[in-house]
Amino acid sequence: MTVLTDNIAKAQGYMARFRQHGVMHHIGGASVPAISGRTFDTVSPVDLSVLAPVARGSEQDIDAAVAAAKAAFAGWSRTPGAERRRILIKVAEAIEARAEEIAFTECMDTGQALRFMSKAAIRGAANFRFFADQAPTAEDGAVTRTPTQMNTTSRRPIGPVGVITPWNTPFMLSTWKIAPALAAGCTVVHKPAEFSPMTAKLLVEIAEEAGLPKGVLNVVNGFGEDAGKRLTEHPDIKAIAFVGESRTGSMIMAQGAKTLKRVHFELGGKNPVIVFDDADLDRAVDAATFMIYSLNGERCTSSSRLLVQSSVYDQVCARVAEVARNIKVGHPLDPETVVGPLIHPEHEAKVLSYFEKARNEGATIAAGGEKRGESGCYVAPTLFTGATNDMAIAQEEIFGPVLTAIPFDDEEDALRIANDVEYGLAAYLWTNDLNRAMRMTDQLEAGMMWVNSENIRHLPTPFGGVKASGIGRDGGDWSFDFYMETVNVCFPRALHSIPKLGG
Repeated sequence: MTVLTDNIAKAQGYMARFRQHGVMHHIGGASVPAISGRTFDTVSPVDLSVLAPVARGSEQDIDAAVAAAKAAFAGWSRTPGAERRRILIKVAEAIEARAEEIAFTECMDTGQALRFMSKAAIRGAANFRFFADQAPTAEDGAVTRTPTQMNTTSRRPIGPVGVITPWNTPFMLSTWKIAPALAAGCTVVHKPAEFSPMTAKLLVEIAEEAGLPKGVLNVVNGFGEDAGKRLTEHPDIKAIAFVGESRTGSMIMAQGAKTLKRVHFELGGKNPVIVFDDADLDRAVDAATFMIYSLNGERCTSSSRLLVQSSVYDQVCARVAEVARNIKVGHPLDPETVVGPLIHPEHEAKVLSYFEKARNEGATIAAGGEKRGESGCYVAPTLFTGATNDMAIAQEEIFGPVLTAIPFDDEEDALRIANDVEYGLAAYLWTNDLNRAMRMTDQLEAGMMWVNSENIRHLPTPFGGVKASGIGRDGGDWSFDFYMETVNVCFPRALHSIPKLGG
């Protein structure tokens, strides 16, 4: 308990200024309250205590932040790519220097376990380094020639952009969106999720202390119905990058339609992990349980449907249930904790509601299926067995440490079940038959697939989904395609005949 006690004391120290001054907006390089003076509380899921008051943004706050981003755009967009790279590398170094503060703050604000959040700042810094290195060549294009013309393509930053990030691993996911936008030469107005606003404020302060010009990155806290809606509708915001629920993405698309705003959506998932009887079952079980029970199951790429060939279904389910029962649920700052409290009482209630749905639909709760403790938002790692794909527990994104296991007979059956959901973000396939792996991946409806592996992110590769799981791709050069406009300039190489009219 000594380590946990020490960690809690450190976390309280890191968050003392937030308790005293609140989580303010950050606009044009200044920490400011909401223009209306309104606030809301951010609550720790550990014990439901209030961590800090948060400035509640309105249309007026968004307007001020957009004005700051617009004013800063002229200078930042013309800053040479090499100089943008230098500044963003400094930001990465500054993130690494404050990695513990970021991790401890995130643990208390989100409930995510320290063993995972200790890597969040490092991954955020890696995002900044990767996209910083692309900044010097982000504008580069191609040259094509005909006998009479030379066409040169290049890219230029699209303008001020809005970034709306979710409450699960908020620091890392915000860097995943903000770093390429800044590397491209865009300025940003960031609206973090209202459930987890604290590390967004840390990021903008770290970035400016590292040399990012004031107004290039701005943060407005608030709710989707006012601050978020104004950001998506604002005529000076040229694009919206959003991570969150599919339903919200649909609303944002409608709100941005009037201004023909470019959108990039990373939305929900109900991702299958498909295990054939020829697979390495030990590795498959380890990967499946890691992808659903780590990060509290609160991630879009979690393997929330376990599809197992009938011949090994009982064996695999028994192993998964044993893992689930042995996972430590506890305080997020305890180094031994794997599953911490879910983000908020509202979300906890949603996750708990699926236990009764599972029973009513005829599924078996093989592990978990209960709340843990009398305070906080703790839920036991859960496994549903005997499920069919038409059940709510197989169709709906629960977004918690909850796994639904469904048997299948053969490849055709596995494909039918895997594709029979509205989502298509990720899929995981376990088989030692290479030909089968080729056939399956050719037909699975998912934007990303891993064969004989859990989700291992490679930054140069595209990240995104199909169907209700999103629009567009992040990663590598795909990010710059979103944050930049491609233009073509045609030069004459020789005189050509121009049609004459009216002669």
